[in-house]
Amino acid sequence: MKRRILWADDEIDLLKSHIIFLEKHGYELTPVSNGSDAVELAKQERFDAVLLDEMMPGMDGLMVLAEIKSFDPDIPIIMITKSEEEHIMDDALGSRISDYLIKPVNPNQIYTTLKRLLDSRQLRNERISREYTRHVSQSRMNLAMGLDADGWIQAHIMNSKWDIELHEYNDQAMMQIQNDQKKEFRREFTKYIERQYTSLLDDEDVVLSHNVLDAHVKPLLKRGEKVVYIIIDCFRLDHFFAIEPELDRLFNVERSYYYSLLPTATPFSRNALFAGLLPRDIKNIYPDLWQENNDEESGLNNHEAELLSMYLDRNGIRLPKKPHYEKILSSDYARSAMKKLAHHRDDKMIGIVYNFVDVLSHQLSENEILQEIAPDEAAFRSLTRTWFSHSVLLDIMKAVSEEGATIVLTSDHGSITGERSTMVRGDRTTSTNVRYKYGKNLRCDDSAVVKVEDPAKWGLPTFGLGTNFLFAKEDYYLIYRNNYRQYDRLYHNTLQHGGISMEEMILPVFKLRPLSS
Repeated sequence: MKRRILWADDEIDLLKSHIIFLEKHGYELTPVSNGSDAVELAKQERFDAVLLDEMMPGMDGLMVLAEIKSFDPDIPIIMITKSEEEHIMDDALGSRISDYLIKPVNPNQIYTTLKRLLDSRQLRNERISREYTRHVSQSRMNLAMGLDADGWIQAHIMNSKWDIELHEYNDQAMMQIQNDQKKEFRREFTKYIERQYTSLLDDEDVVLSHNVLDAHVKPLLKRGEKVVYIIIDCFRLDHFFAIEPELDRLFNVERSYYYSLLPTATPFSRNALFAGLLPRDIKNIYPDLWQENNDEESGLNNHEAELLSMYLDRNGIRLPKKPHYEKILSSDYARSAMKKLAHHRDDKMIGIVYNFVDVLSHQLSENEILQEIAPDEAAFRSLTRTWFSHSVLLDIMKAVSEEGATIVLTSDHGSITGERSTMVRGDRTTSTNVRYKYGKNLRCDDSAVVKVEDPAKWGLPTFGLGTNFLFAKEDYYLIYRNNYRQYDRLYHNTLQHGGISMEEMILPVFKLRPLSS
């Protein structure tokens, strides 16, 4: 099948010999003499590539480029320009332009450029198709044989990377296979956690939230290194992979992975990250720091600085000064925190919680504009990547790295899109999160939840006699009978956390050091 090329040039009539040459070499050319016609044709028909003159009356080449890329971001565009101006090279390096040619151009130049671009694209597509087919086959074989804790981590790493690759590839058939496979993996992962969770708590080879300080921070402090411990609230593994190119460009990156404790929610998993203790033990040892509060996303996380100081004391880590701690809830606060950090250059331990992504994911269920910008997980991942590249957080990381600090970067939990609702029954003291509940005499469909009757065995606190927990399986979310339909519509297809899924539980720990180290 001939490759279709759209060629826009206000002097297109003078290029008939070029068009004839390209058609003899197997291309089908559609010539237009202005930018507006080029945009309209590109909207109506499918082309394999666009040849675009930079200087045209009316819509010039850069305006046409922006318009076409807005609705077809992956189409190769070759800019033809009279001079090698810096902005053209910048656009080319930024991948908005696939290549550029300097006038006058001869037919062979155009032919060679098209062949290189389109053949390499076809080869890449063939490679992706071949490798993904192998991945699916191997994944199903691994699942059938059974996966241990490390096996589940490796499976989630591969699935997350393929999510990103297939979104860029944009093959709907493959994306459907990927979605079906993820659902199968979610089912089996829930069964694994239901069977093995209490054993994982005692497994010295498995790192969970309460072991992260021991595994990744304490050894650095013992060696006398300055450590900046950064937790991005609600940042999933695929979000980390999306920002990896930025991290690799700026730092030496050492990658590890861990399991978030249940519930995969701020008051439990993040307190454990600062205390180095299970939630059950935090409440038992420091009862004054953790009082029952049904506004669990805020009231139970007011003592992270104290928990971190007490962890260091328990482990005999004596620092010249108490660790400095910042909880960043907005960009304005981030800028203020960055100024304050300049006064803590000599501190050996700094803890930072960055709440932007968690706030953003919660607002998705209420904000129609955000829902339009990020209607699915792939779009939300792109949004987080854009945020990070321009964030004050990245500026903070650059600054502390230049001071020689080692950054330990992680998240307290991930999130999952809620696709199926199920009804839960409980009294008025029941917690409010839609991916987990704790309270008394909780009832729900067993196919949708894991019910924990003995919280202490699962490393969880109790809040009075008869406390039990419900954890949502797979992509379920939990709604009360009152106003069921209203809340079902509100939470459907929104990002939630607190339950059992690879997306919520399997997380990275990145150690970032200066490139010169």
